[in-house]
Amino acid sequence: MALDAKVVIARRVAEELKDGDVVNLGIGLPTLVANYIPEDVDVTFQSENGFLGLGPAPAADKIDMELVNAGGQPVTILPGGCYFDSCTSFGIIRGSHVDATVLGALQVDEKGNLANWKIPGKMVPGMGGAMDLVVGAKNVIVAMQHTQKGEHKILDKCTLPLTAKEQVNLIITEMAVIEVTKEGLVLKELGPEATVEEVVAATGAKLIIPEDIKRFGV
Repeated sequence: MALDAKVVIARRVAEELKDGDVVNLGIGLPTLVANYIPEDVDVTFQSENGFLGLGPAPAADKIDMELVNAGGQPVTILPGGCYFDSCTSFGIIRGSHVDATVLGALQVDEKGNLANWKIPGKMVPGMGGAMDLVVGAKNVIVAMQHTQKGEHKILDKCTLPLTAKEQVNLIITEMAVIEVTKEGLVLKELGPEATVEEVVAATGAKLIIPEDIKRFGV
């Protein structure tokens, strides 16, 4: 049976989160990460529209449309959780109280530049809180599929408008875990079905390839 790329990515991202972390999950694929946090790891999820302590999605008969995350999806609040105004929420973000943010991307480059908000010629609502999150969070993890319809998303230089400059720490795709370093992009791990040659071909930037590369998701 073919692997679900999004599940593979979400499972691997969950391994990066540590007990006690305050974590912001972007809309789309990153929201799946919450499903794979180990039971012995206590993570507090933050939503930029004003929540700490987000819980799982509610049952269909328990939805409260006044409790939604930044993507407008219904959520629950765990015991001890709270909600507050947007000013307080962004005070938490800009004050570097968020340990990690996980978000998608249209493009990432070898300098850790991120483009994830605008596709030329298409209507977009704006970059939202992403520009604050990637600067304010201590660890920035991009969770995305490695290519888009065969086109490279990991590049030597972003061609789309930037969300933030040199802020990405780690890129996790269904094919690889790639660390952004001062020396360049380091291929740290291979996905469950990828080879080094396939990752190199699917990446539009030079990769530093260590002799010993682990494999995740097996």
